[in-house]
This record gives sequence, C-alpha cells and structure tokens, in this order.
Amino acid sequence: MWRSKLTTLAMPALVLMVLGMMILPLPPLVLDFFFTFNIALSIIVLMVSLYTHKPLEFSSFPTVLLMTTLLRLSLNVASTKLVLTEGHAGGDAAGKVIESFGHVLIGDNIAVGIVAFIILTIINFVVITKGAGRIAEVSARFTLDAMPGKQMAIDADLNAGLIGEEEARTRRAQISDEANFFGSMDGASKFVRGDAVAGILVMVINLIGGLLVGMLQHDMLFADAAKTYTLLTIGDGLVAQVPALIISVAAGIVVSRVGTNQDLSEQILGQLFARPQVMYVTAGVLAVLGIIPGMPHLAFLMMAAIAGGLAWFAEQNLLKPASTAGPTGASPTPGATPAAPADSPLQEVSWNDVQPVDPVGLEVGYRLIPLVDRNQDGELLRRIRGIRKKIAQELGFLVPAVHIRDNLELKPNQYRIQLKGVDVGAGEAFVGQWLAINPGNAAGTLPGAATTDPTFGLPATWVDSSMRDQAQAMGYTVVDASTVVGTHISNILQSNAAELLGREEVQALIDHFAKESPKLIEELVPKVVPIGTLQKVLQALLEDGLNIRDLRSIIETLGEHILRTTDVDELTSAVRVALGRSIVHQLFAGENELQVVALEPQLESILMSAASGKSQGGLEPGLAERLLKQAATLTEQLEMQGINPVLITPAQLRPMLSRFLRRSIPGLRVIAHTEIPDSKTLRIINVLGA
Repeated sequence: MWRSKLTTLAMPALVLMVLGMMILPLPPLVLDFFFTFNIALSIIVLMVSLYTHKPLEFSSFPTVLLMTTLLRLSLNVASTKLVLTEGHAGGDAAGKVIESFGHVLIGDNIAVGIVAFIILTIINFVVITKGAGRIAEVSARFTLDAMPGKQMAIDADLNAGLIGEEEARTRRAQISDEANFFGSMDGASKFVRGDAVAGILVMVINLIGGLLVGMLQHDMLFADAAKTYTLLTIGDGLVAQVPALIISVAAGIVVSRVGTNQDLSEQILGQLFARPQVMYVTAGVLAVLGIIPGMPHLAFLMMAAIAGGLAWFAEQNLLKPASTAGPTGASPTPGATPAAPADSPLQEVSWNDVQPVDPVGLEVGYRLIPLVDRNQDGELLRRIRGIRKKIAQELGFLVPAVHIRDNLELKPNQYRIQLKGVDVGAGEAFVGQWLAINPGNAAGTLPGAATTDPTFGLPATWVDSSMRDQAQAMGYTVVDASTVVGTHISNILQSNAAELLGREEVQALIDHFAKESPKLIEELVPKVVPIGTLQKVLQALLEDGLNIRDLRSIIETLGEHILRTTDVDELTSAVRVALGRSIVHQLFAGENELQVVALEPQLESILMSAASGKSQGGLEPGLAERLLKQAATLTEQLEMQGINPVLITPAQLRPMLSRFLRRSIPGLRVIAHTEIPDSKTLRIINVLGA
C-alpha cells in the first residue's frame, strides 16, 4: 500500500522539485548532487532505449524527454545564480561538478573550450535532435495514414475468426498508441532543440554577466574575471549538454527502431556482421589500402586482419548446423544414442488437448491461400465479412464466424466447407481465372475446363481473364474465384441458419434486443418464456425460410400463448399468425392479390386425418410419392412462369406439410389460411392433388 502511494507521488514531487530549483537558491553540494542525478538519469534512459525491442515498450519516453529537459533548464537557472553570485570566490564556487567538467574540457586554453562546447551543442541541435524529430514526424504521418488499412485488416481477421474480440481490441489500442507515440515524439523533440538553443544563450549570458559582475562588483582584473567565469560557464554548459546529448541519442534510437524481438545490440550485430562475404570483401579492401605506399600500414592491415577473423568466425557459425545435421534420410549410426531434445518435458494431458468443434469452418488447398491471407489482401476475407453482415441484416441474427485454415490433404485448388466439423460442401476454385456459368440461355461453348457450379449445380467453365468479356457477351454469368467460394458459403449459411442458431446466439440476440426493450425482456425472458423454447421457435421460423428480425412480436406472442401450451408447433403457428403481414410481404412483396396453390379437398381430408394423430407416417407410401412428384412438377412450372410457388393449407396441416415438402422441394413455401392479412385477397391458380 505504502509503496503504491510513494509511486503515485514520485512525478508530482519531481515536478515540484524542478520548479523549486528555478526559484530557491541551492548550495553547491546540493547542486552537485542534482547534476550527478541528471547524468545518471540520462544514462538510464539511454540504456533503456538500447534494450527496448519496440518503440511502444518505452511509450513514456516523450514525457521523460520533457521532464529531463525541464530538469536541465532548472539546473541551468540554479547554477547561473551561483556562478554570478559566488563565482569571484574561485572555480569551485558553483560546485565541484561544474569545476571538474570545466577543467576537463578547457584545460589551459579558453578558446578551445568555447569552440568544443559550441561543437557539442551544434551536434546535438543540428544532427541528432533534428534527425530524430524528422523521423518521428514522418513516422507519425505514415502511422496515421496507415491506420484505416490496419483497422480494416483487424476487422477482416475478426470476421474471419482468425482472432478473438479481445485480441482485436488489443490490436486497435496498439495502433492508436503507436500513432500517439510518434506524434508525441514529434512534439517532444522540439523541447530538446529549444534546450540546445537555450544552452548557447545561457553560456553567452553567463560569460558576459560574469565579466561585468567580476570587474564592476568585485574589482577583478579582466584576465582573472575572464579565466574564472569562462571556466565556470563552460563547465556549467558542459555538465548540462552532455546529458542532453545522451538523451537526444536515446530519442533517435527509439524513433528509428524497427520492432523486432531483439534488442539493438543483437539486431545490429546479427545484421551487420553475420554475412561472411561482406566481411571478406571489407578485409580485402582494407588490406589493399594498407599496402599502398604512404598509407598507415599498421592500422589498415590490423583492421583487415580483424575483419577477416570476424568473417571466418561468422562462416563457421553458419556451417555448424549443417555439419551436425547429417544427410537427409540417413540412418542413425549403430550404437549411437539419439540425443533427447533439450526442452521436451513430458506434459500431462489436459482439457487444452480437447479441441472444440468450429460452428462454421473453411479448409482450403495451398493454391487458394492468397484468397484468405490477410498479408496478401485476401479478397475472400472481405467477402465473408460482407456475407455475414448481409445475413445478419436479412435474417436478424449474427451467424458464427467462419474459421479458415489450410489443409495440405486437399487438392491444391480444392476447398471444403464444414458445419460443426462435418463436410457440407466442397468445390474447386482457380485463382486468377473466372467461372463462366451457363444460366440456361448462353450461346455457344467456351474453351476451358468444364465443371459444375458448386452452389447451384449449373454447367460452367473455368476460363482465362482474357475470355471474360467474350463470355459475358455470349450470355454467361462470369464470377471470380473468391465470388465462387463466397457464394457457396453464403448459400450454405442461409440454408442451415436454423442449425447455426444455438443457445449462445439466442442469448446474444436477447442481450442485444434488451438494449432497446429492457422491460419486455425483463418480464418475459426467461421468467415466462424459457430460452430453450424461444430457441426452438426461432429455429422453426428459420427452417421455413422466414427471418426473425421482429423479435418483439415473437416474444410478446410467446408470452401470451405459452401459458396455454408448450407445444413448439402450436407456439410457432401462433407466432406465424402474428408475423402474417411480414410473411406475406416476404413472399408477395407489393401485391394485393396473392396467387397461391390450394389442396384438393379429398387430399386435404386425408391429410387432416393423418395430422390428427400427430404422425408423419400416416400417409400411404404411394400417395406420398405421387404428392411429392406432383408438387415438384407444379413448383417447376410456376417458377418457369415467374410465379413464386406458395401452397396454402389449413393451420393444422401447415407444420406437417412444410416438413414433408421442404426436404425434396425447398422452393415451395407452405403458409396457413390464418396467416393471410384481411387486406389481402387470394386467387387459386392451381390445385395440388387433383
């Protein structure tokens, strides 16, 4: 507890200390301590920047840069007051640190000291700080420009099931932090540049002010005043500029780093001295320069020998793995004991070894990997995302993510679609080619690999890109490989929507709907309407090809009828009556007169007798077969005429007939008389069972 409190007080205490040093006078001993602390802090910052793998690991660096700059400026103010007030007493008047740095740099030549100080300041201001600021500025600009693309890539990975919501949230935060970091570094570098300018001005002010104070107030000779105050001024400037130079180098290192899993030493040594060829060429060039008359032979030849030695060691390191591995396929040496792996502790079997079954899966051959590889801008990833969004808008719930993986057991161009680990669809797609599908009225044939459209079973041909326009002109429907796979996935997801609506999806749907109608959910679900019953009713609606977007009407209707019955068919029939207007609009959009197919009265009587026993097997087999054939023929005729085939039946027969017919004739919809709104009129265009 006390440690956390001290940690939270550290930065406010440091800021107050910096401000206090600008106002309060400091004795020389305290000033020595703070100068030493400033040097130690700059070395710590440099070491952290050297061992940082990625810039964001030192995300507090812009703030550290600001604080160290303010610390140096406050020390300059405090030391200036000591230099001007106590400088006449001798070189140690402003502390031992300033005196020592002044003696080291100046020696016995004041002019050399001034020039050396100015050179250090220029190096810091013109070279290091300006370059680091430019890198930070460009990095910030490119990071901001790349943010939309990175966000889209994260969304594509999330929708494809490659990452989870938590990882997606972490990646988005990392992108935002990266942009903020480089933007802050761009601004923080201006502090360092200003500090360098302030260092030169402080040096000039101290030098001129010291001469005036020494000669006018303390009656010092010009030579004595110049020597004393120059020593103190240069020492003061140097003790501030050395940490500034170190911090600037650290800033340049941080912003110029490319994120890897290695620190700077490993990265540079691994990339600069790892290639023997480069070192051999360098050694040869140095050796040639060393034997030229007039050149310093010892220095060049010694450096050539060092470069050659480094090249030899690098070459040995490259050959070592190959020499110990042995030839491929060679049998082990007789009597030799195979070496056990160094890190292979026996692991106990755990629940992590039980892999859950993906609700929806897509396996692809290796030639289809570019379609699903986010690094190659996989088109299929964006298409699957659009498919899930479209299905969610049409059906009213979010289908599970499609988990994509490559499978080397498949043919190179083959793909396989799975539901709950079971294959439900397969096909082939060719990247770079187009599938020309014959809808039935195409003229002529096309050169290419003849095949069948995997979604609808229509005859098709894979053609080159050059034949695309010609195929369209001949009446073919031409689509690319990603569209072929995407359409197949979309068809399977829609036809199996009821199976994909699990308990988790229903709970997520309720949670989402509760944001709009909290009272309705609070009163009915799950107190009155169990989630299991709601799931079965929603699945029954989806099996009949209906959407579940009007969840309010569905839940309210179930709340009214569930006290009288718990039979799913009866509850579904009641819900369908409540959704009658939506059902009719879905089947007969914008029509007031509904063209439907009715049952022959005698057949209707037979079916009513079979339905009264709740038995699907009550029909005589021959009658059932004739009914299926006649329904299939009638459906095909109506579709050829452009009429949506809809069979209208009594409410008692609708569940049985719907289950019986949709297995073989998915295009035929069955509705009940009670589902027709009063504002609509019926026109019987045909009779089933005549």
